[in-house]
Amino acid sequence: MQKVKEGGAVSEEELYDLAELFKVFGDSTRIRILYVLFAAETGVGDIAEKLNMTQSAISHQLKILKQAKLVKGRRDGKAMIYSLSDDHVKTIIEMGKEHIEE
Repeated sequence: MQKVKEGGAVSEEELYDLAELFKVFGDSTRIRILYVLFAAETGVGDIAEKLNMTQSAISHQLKILKQAKLVKGRRDGKAMIYSLSDDHVKTIIEMGKEHIEE
């Protein structure tokens, strides 16, 4: 990701991409999934059980998170195991949480 240019100039494409990223964080179910993944990499079934939701609903939200490059999946036999893509994801959530607690 590019840094903000001197004088605060940001391209329209960067603004659009940033807005799209923040839209992904605009769903409490996706935030709940990310919190589950903070603890450890986890399969869809375990996430569904922890959040008391269907595997189908969790899979749908994971697809959105994966498209936004916030989570990644790896195959373990027939199961997909999900984890955070990188530490930035946790940092974004923690900073948002700090902001609302001020």
